[in-house]
Amino acid sequence: MINLSFEKIYSTDRIKENCYIGLPFKKGELKSKATVSVTDCNNREYASQSKAAALWDDGSVKWLFTRFEADIKANKGAEYLLHTDRCPAEFDGISLKEDIVDTGSIKVKFGKDSRLFDYVEYRGKKYADIVKMPILKDKKGNEYTPVVKSREVIEEGKLCTIIKCRGSHILSNESVYEFEIKLTFNRNKSEFELGYRLINTTDERLDIKSLVIPSEIETKGNVKCVTGISNYKTRLTQSTGEEIFTYIDAEMLKYESNEHNPEVFYGTFFGDLTDDEKGITAAVYQAHQNFPKAIRVAENKMEVLLVPEDTGNVKMERGMAREQKVKYFLHDAKEDIQSINNRTIIYQMPDKACVKPQVFRDADVFPDVFADGYNYDIEMFITSKADEHSRAYGMMNWGDSPDMGYTAQGRGGGALVWTNNEYDFPHACALQYARTGTRRFLDYVIVSAEHWMDADVCHYSKDPLIFGGQYEHTWGHILGGNIACSHEWVEGLLDYYHFTGNIEAYNTAIGIGENVIRLLETPMFKNPGEANARETGWALRTLTALYLETNDTKWLEKCDRIAGHFEEWENKYGLWLAPYTDNTAIRAVFMISVAAGSLMRYYRVCPREKTKEMILRAVKDLCDNARLENGLFYYKELPSLKRPGNNPLILEALAIAYELSGDEEYIKAGLPTLKYVMSYKAAGVSFDKRIEEDSLIQGNAGTKSFAQLMIPVTVFYVTAQRLGLL
Repeated sequence: MINLSFEKIYSTDRIKENCYIGLPFKKGELKSKATVSVTDCNNREYASQSKAAALWDDGSVKWLFTRFEADIKANKGAEYLLHTDRCPAEFDGISLKEDIVDTGSIKVKFGKDSRLFDYVEYRGKKYADIVKMPILKDKKGNEYTPVVKSREVIEEGKLCTIIKCRGSHILSNESVYEFEIKLTFNRNKSEFELGYRLINTTDERLDIKSLVIPSEIETKGNVKCVTGISNYKTRLTQSTGEEIFTYIDAEMLKYESNEHNPEVFYGTFFGDLTDDEKGITAAVYQAHQNFPKAIRVAENKMEVLLVPEDTGNVKMERGMAREQKVKYFLHDAKEDIQSINNRTIIYQMPDKACVKPQVFRDADVFPDVFADGYNYDIEMFITSKADEHSRAYGMMNWGDSPDMGYTAQGRGGGALVWTNNEYDFPHACALQYARTGTRRFLDYVIVSAEHWMDADVCHYSKDPLIFGGQYEHTWGHILGGNIACSHEWVEGLLDYYHFTGNIEAYNTAIGIGENVIRLLETPMFKNPGEANARETGWALRTLTALYLETNDTKWLEKCDRIAGHFEEWENKYGLWLAPYTDNTAIRAVFMISVAAGSLMRYYRVCPREKTKEMILRAVKDLCDNARLENGLFYYKELPSLKRPGNNPLILEALAIAYELSGDEEYIKAGLPTLKYVMSYKAAGVSFDKRIEEDSLIQGNAGTKSFAQLMIPVTVFYVTAQRLGLL
């Protein structure tokens, strides 16, 4: 039995609110999702549906994803219990029959070709064009016809059903740009979420002139049009049928004060059209963060402008994708506008349950980042580093941050160089969420991972060494970018999948792994020593993570070969030396640390004595030969580079060496580095804003710093604390 806790948020009751949670379990503990149910603390059962998001190699559940309904009272938190030893009771819920979804409150019949729906039925009346297909126009003057080509159920249940439609935007009878429309329905709710994902499946950049989701609604009697946009309080604009147009652009955001953490919440943005019989509301998810956005409402029509015409500079390079989400609410004509506003705000910042860090610690699915006590200085350092990253508002940029160090070096030729989740920022945030239970770190995971699997991964290319891969840091997210084993990660995507149930993240992670395998077959990796430890080290970490996720031994086959290359490399040079200039082979401390960390992950799966000894030899060599007189490890082994290294990865290597040997000297050797790393104080959350390129940027720090230090600092700190060395 696991306690699920909701914090106090809203001043109104939420009845049978749709909630979800992803939870890990220790190997052998949970045999089947069939024995999972959710109750309140009075043993009253609530409707739920569960799936196993990942399994252990013995078939038991490793990650469980559960959706459930919850009642949360005004101005109060709530406590629920997830039981793992009792089958859930039967309940009435969503029915899915061929092309009709019935939630119990609305009924939707899907259309064909250029029609999304044949009708949406609400309170016995059918509405044909309540939501139409998105219309795309480019800056060349082309307007594309959207056509659905296939439909599949990606999650089916009585509580929640998700259906994905795949199609193309057609020009002159030829498919040009692919799209996906994901529709999410909830039990007894007269609402559905529409996620529209546009994919540039051409070899040229797409410059978007406009992208609009129209609604045509025959109104009767008195008509009321409303738009709502909020910062602290929602500003409502109303008419009796006259057109209202409300928009969000960079200039507006630049001069608007907002103190919220925007990954969690900024404000709401919606339109509503109501007559004497019914009303329909369209709320855009994180509209401010994904500007430009607009809503137009008039008698008989409503338009959600995902890209308003000729506003901003939204461009999608080859292979990019981007999903935007809109929630549609059908409601009674008498529903008060403040009630509607309240529903849209909750959509922006839904209630989310959390559990105690001990749940994650006991499951043994994450590295040992769980401290036995609380060291104020170190914990505040880690938290501040997690929070300090800049926020880049803009449809193609939200969820990423520019790296101002790379930018200042000129790597973008004067343009911003985007981090592209280097060092796996989502995974670092997932670990911080697991070890603290603090909600905003979960929202960091969600926002950054969603950008990652859209904009930072190649969804279209004729080159198999590019397709499916993750671009390393570069300008324009992909321009001039390289796809290499040293900059492809998957753990954060898998965390996001476990926490949210979104199968798209799992598929993206698999695609990245397959790209890594194709890269490992290229001549660069045929001979040990010709590629440095960072290249093959990160590949080993990625492939090991995919084996742990899937239990598919195909991932281990490449791991075995990489481990063998490390052995051959050591034999060739006597150490893991990296070729640098034409006539040097040097110790690169952070690269060797990457190799040690990756090999350790492999060793935990395939414990071999020779792997253990190889790791220990490498770390001992660094302790003996790669330290300066002040006790700090140097950057690289050349007179021109032998400065104090501020890369924290060595701390993880030292903690690993202690784990393998039990020798406290490895931890003592890292104490000066821990102190040095912590001397780089976090910038904290910045409210400085500026417009650059197609983005509004708040703050200067990139995400790389926290992504790089989270695991090394935490595992070292946890170990040193237990040894009484802090």
